Amino acid sequence: MKATLLLTGRPGVGKTTVIKAVAQSLGDRAGGFYTEEISGPGGRKGFRLVTLDGRDAIMAHIDLRSSERPRVSRYGVDVTAIERVGVRAIEQAMKHEKIVVIDEIGKMELFSGSFKSVVLQAIGRHVVIATVMAKPNPWVEGLTLMPKVTLWEVTAQNRDRMVQQVMDWVKGR
Repeated sequence: MKATLLLTGRPGVGKTTVIKAVAQSLGDRAGGFYTEEISGPGGRKGFRLVTLDGRDAIMAHIDLRSSERPRVSRYGVDVTAIERVGVRAIEQAMKHEKIVVIDEIGKMELFSGSFKSVVLQAIGRHVVIATVMAKPNPWVEGLTLMPKVTLWEVTAQNRDRMVQQVMDWVKGR
């Protein structure tokens, strides 16, 4: 059984910054995706999903409005974009036996049953490095209780050392 490292922490603490630096250090040995904010006049407008091989999709945006579309705060969530780009990136990483990078396992992504399914497929069968939301969520809490899953908290005090700690964890796999 392979191991999984989950990084948690409050919003804005630097989880994505850590995971992007880890992915860059891993280079071709990693596959998956990270998320980034979409900014505009007046602040954050949404979130983009970016695969490690360069594809991207808008997964949530304030302009995505529809009664059928799930919402998180003021953002409409495009579940099909998560599935088309994010799920596919995880599947490709598994297919090619790469370290699976997932940023993030959060409220928006969990609207997708396909996303949850592929995350469960990856955990236990592949080396996985992922970020998870800090707010209580039964599904995420279930992941943290699975065998071979380690949970680390990213804080303002440890974030500068976290990339090296994650890389050391990877070397032990």
